Amino acid sequence: MEKGTLLDTFKRNQNHSLKTLFGIYKGHYPELFLSVVFFVIKHSPVWVLPIVTSNIINIVTNPGADAGRRIIINVIIMVVIIAQNVLTNYFHTLFYARAIRNVEQDLRSALVRKLQQLSITYHKEMQSGRLQSKIMRDVEQIETLSSQIFITVLSIILNVAVALAVVVTKSLTVFAFFIGTIPVAVLIMVTFKGKIKRYNKEFRKDMEETSVHVMEMIDMIPVTRAHALEQQETDKMDYQLRHVAKSGLRLDIVQSYFSSISWVAFQIFQVLCLGFTGYLASKGKISVGEVVMYQTYFGTIVAQVSGIITLLPTIAKGLESVDSIADVLLSHDVEDNYNKKKLPFVHGEITFQDTGFRYLDGDQPVFEHLNLKIEAGQTIAFVGESGAGKTTILNMVIGFLHATAGKVLIDGYDIEEIDLHSYRSHIAVVPQTPILFSGTIRENITYGKEDISEERLQEVVEAANLTEVIAQLPDGLDTMVMEHGSNLSGGQRQRISIARAFIRDPKILILDEATSALDSISEEKIRVATDNLVQNRTTLIVAHRLATIKNADYIAVVGRGGLKEFGSYEELMEKKGEFYQLRQLQM
Repeated sequence: MEKGTLLDTFKRNQNHSLKTLFGIYKGHYPELFLSVVFFVIKHSPVWVLPIVTSNIINIVTNPGADAGRRIIINVIIMVVIIAQNVLTNYFHTLFYARAIRNVEQDLRSALVRKLQQLSITYHKEMQSGRLQSKIMRDVEQIETLSSQIFITVLSIILNVAVALAVVVTKSLTVFAFFIGTIPVAVLIMVTFKGKIKRYNKEFRKDMEETSVHVMEMIDMIPVTRAHALEQQETDKMDYQLRHVAKSGLRLDIVQSYFSSISWVAFQIFQVLCLGFTGYLASKGKISVGEVVMYQTYFGTIVAQVSGIITLLPTIAKGLESVDSIADVLLSHDVEDNYNKKKLPFVHGEITFQDTGFRYLDGDQPVFEHLNLKIEAGQTIAFVGESGAGKTTILNMVIGFLHATAGKVLIDGYDIEEIDLHSYRSHIAVVPQTPILFSGTIRENITYGKEDISEERLQEVVEAANLTEVIAQLPDGLDTMVMEHGSNLSGGQRQRISIARAFIRDPKILILDEATSALDSISEEKIRVATDNLVQNRTTLIVAHRLATIKNADYIAVVGRGGLKEFGSYEELMEKKGEFYQLRQLQM
């Protein structure tokens, strides 16, 4: 199914989980139909065996001259019907499994695609552990439910339908008895459905919360170990795990009651059926063989109804997962670039025009009435106390955050009216904490620019001050980067980040406290690399170490509410204002 069609299915069937479940298989209906056809054929021995058994019992109880021949014919028919199961079961599994696996892939692909479209604000508010749980666990639950529908539920429906069809052709009296069990099944399901759904929802949310805590715990292990807080962290996780265990236990108990009550009810009905058909046989209204046949079919119906009741928790869990995935796919917090102006080229002029910004849950604006024009090719350093809005300004230039007042202009175009995807192809960001993925150093540097020549790559490595580092590694540029770059130093990781920015040849460069966590030697190497990088580019720098921004064209001092000072390093030092005071504190 096309990603757009899949999303349309979720939109069209909002608040109807079951409709959504069947809707996501649109495009796979022919495969599912063939699967059903082969299922009916392969499952036929279950329905034919009671009839053959009844025939043989009747032959034995009333043998004729050709009794042996009739028994052999019945046995041969049964053996042939059983043997065909091998081939038909293969085709049944092939068709339904192919459809389910394709939908499973489509769902995960749609989620990944949507996550790439959702705003940075959404990702900051939604923990990554929850998103991981939706992509992996919830999709798996839907796959499990789909498998149950195309195996267990299909089997139940067909077994009950065939059993009732045979019985109604044989005896309306016995059929009426069979039908009498349906209200009991419905009553049991209605009684427990609400509780099972509610407990399933609570358990899913608790599992998502636990996934968040586990990821945070793993990330915190170096800090935890360094401060001898292992026991405290273990106790905190134990508390969360106990909470999940209690939530799971509540779900298990209600499912257990549900299962046991339904089992007892239908076992009693089965005993009553045996007594009822035995009474009819004693009166000569049915044969002895038919007693066995009816008992077998009723046993089949009891087993199938019990099966659907037992399956109800799995159905509830799967439908809850459908709703969970819908939470992401139907989120409207997306970056909309539709029909907006594409920028094939960026000069790098940035203008803040009476700009203000306030977070949705903020009591006060981060800043307001910010007026600043940055010419193409200039390097501007933003300094100020933590929380003053420096990083917020950078995020507005990237387009991660949007002005709540005034405008941000890129080359004279309002950033709200341009295609941010086309614009961002001309910018590069070096964050405070370098982000590397598991792969080679070469892949990390050329990320998104895989067609770079070897000569250009070597130029970038040299400009990023990485030549010596690469020479010392066992496999050079093809050395594998471990998770989070743990086999590299902070300075090495940051220089790889700078090389990644270099390779993009951006017109606008953003450096967000790129040296704040480094030692003096690493900082100097980074400074050399960044000096190479900023040439002929509009560069915005956030730095806490004021000595690193002497070469900036201008320095913007950001304080609570907006821009406090603006000028060159020398001008601001001579002015002896806020920048001067900040500089004195670091000397």
